Amino acid sequence: MPDHIEVILRTMFAFAILFGGARLLGKQTIAQMNIFDFIAAISLGSIAANLAFNTTLPFQHTTISFVSLVMIIYVISLLALRSRKIRGLMAGKPTLVIQNGKILEGNMKGMRYTLDYLNQQLREKDIFDISEVEFAMIETDGHMSVKKYPSFEKVTRKDLHLFMEAERYMPIEVIMDGKLIQKNIQENQLTEQWIEEELKKRQLSLKDIVYAVRSSNGSLYIDTYDDHIHSPIDQE
Repeated sequence: MPDHIEVILRTMFAFAILFGGARLLGKQTIAQMNIFDFIAAISLGSIAANLAFNTTLPFQHTTISFVSLVMIIYVISLLALRSRKIRGLMAGKPTLVIQNGKILEGNMKGMRYTLDYLNQQLREKDIFDISEVEFAMIETDGHMSVKKYPSFEKVTRKDLHLFMEAERYMPIEVIMDGKLIQKNIQENQLTEQWIEEELKKRQLSLKDIVYAVRSSNGSLYIDTYDDHIHSPIDQE
């Protein structure tokens, strides 16, 4: 077999098993990653890359290595679901960096975490004055969770005694790319007749619709192919 054909076939196979492995291991692997997830991801990617183009490595050996690693990660994930100790060992534990408004230099030093980075992550939380912070914690995936002092918290409707009824519905997509999403319509006890009536009110047909959602208040939000915007503010 010519080398270029072999590389193409190996690449297709590598993509297929990498996709299958990611589906098996779940969404957490591709979300914000902790240390275990990071190591798992780069290891799987490295093996898949070698499988794709390194023709000097036996095909079956690389495949066995990939499948074995997927199974190891999968088994460890199952064990972590049942054991808090294993979760702590694999993912680590959150670390306080601010407690009662005081910066915990010892904890920061243990993580090699600088004041510059602390301030950067606070700014990403829209906090420019560190005196507003009562507690700040670095989670296992590296992002920061912050609790402000009560006097700096945002005012809510509850604080103002402005109570509202709970939303009646969860927003549901009913049309996408000019086609009805039958599964969503059936599962949420909607009817095509209701959708057709809503379209008629707006003098639209199904083929005119890019996207339509039954919103939380029961009305139908519709976006059409023709937006009637002649001078977009920002156009690619």
